[in-house]
Amino acid sequence: MNDTGQLRPETRRRVLAAAAELGFVPNPQARSLTSGRTFTVGLLTSDSIGRFSIPVLQGVEDALGAGSISVLLCDARGDAERERKYVRTLLSRRVDGIIVTAKATDVRVSIGSLPVPVVYAYAQSDRSEDRAVIPDDVHAGRLAAGHLVAGGRRRIAYVSGPKRTLAVRRREEGARAALEEAGLALPAAAVRYGQWSEEWGREAASAIAAGELGDEIDAVFCASDEIGRGIADGLRDLGIKVPEEVALVGVDNWRPLATSCRPPLTTVDLQLEEVGRVAAEELLTRIAGGSATGVRLLPCRMVVRASSRAGTGGTA
Repeated sequence: MNDTGQLRPETRRRVLAAAAELGFVPNPQARSLTSGRTFTVGLLTSDSIGRFSIPVLQGVEDALGAGSISVLLCDARGDAERERKYVRTLLSRRVDGIIVTAKATDVRVSIGSLPVPVVYAYAQSDRSEDRAVIPDDVHAGRLAAGHLVAGGRRRIAYVSGPKRTLAVRRREEGARAALEEAGLALPAAAVRYGQWSEEWGREAASAIAAGELGDEIDAVFCASDEIGRGIADGLRDLGIKVPEEVALVGVDNWRPLATSCRPPLTTVDLQLEEVGRVAAEELLTRIAGGSATGVRLLPCRMVVRASSRAGTGGTA
């Protein structure tokens, strides 16, 4: 039943068929006694809304489900004391390991040195000996700016969330690199930091229309889909056509939001389910004795929709 016996294939098939007919279910307590494992993993999150943690959880379950490992979800809601309580609870339940996720990839305080392996997913620890899996935000910026340049856009602005956020800075870094390779620049005036909201996007649209980000901006790299939809709404209200006059690219590929945008929003997918899947695989490796440390970056991908179609001077 546990694939460790020395049986002929035909005998094994007959045993499994009999077990299925009888409705036999392996006893997890007995399994843990013989293996020294509970075949459970804790997922500790501070993303109470679930915008980022739910896709990560789906990826984790996809990777662990094949090995019949259960996931215990704990929402600390950004509260340090609640988080410590959940860590103690998970350890008391003898989980085989813990995955820590968050609503941002910024460096966070480590949950400490524990008697079980820990991997951070869409989050990273301030301890160099910890392991983390996050999207490559520099790659996201490169993809977005490169896509706009390939579409014939030459005067590109960057509208983002708070500058203190690591993802904001890294996406800008990637965009600048892609533009420089194309012989273009991202002037300081064409960069606006703000909030992760549609309201901020609408404010930025007014600034674009007023020429505050530079003359004749023909594309905007929006650091999130929320900002992108806000800009799309704001430009439309001001009589500026998207994408004919200004093309837009967002980040996240938050489908309910990106597909309901008018027009549907081209965006960079951070592939959060893949982040969860890889983090789970990293955890299994550490459970088996692996010791990889540091941050592992995963590539992003473009999802092209109507908001970035080439303008009158574009090529594709």
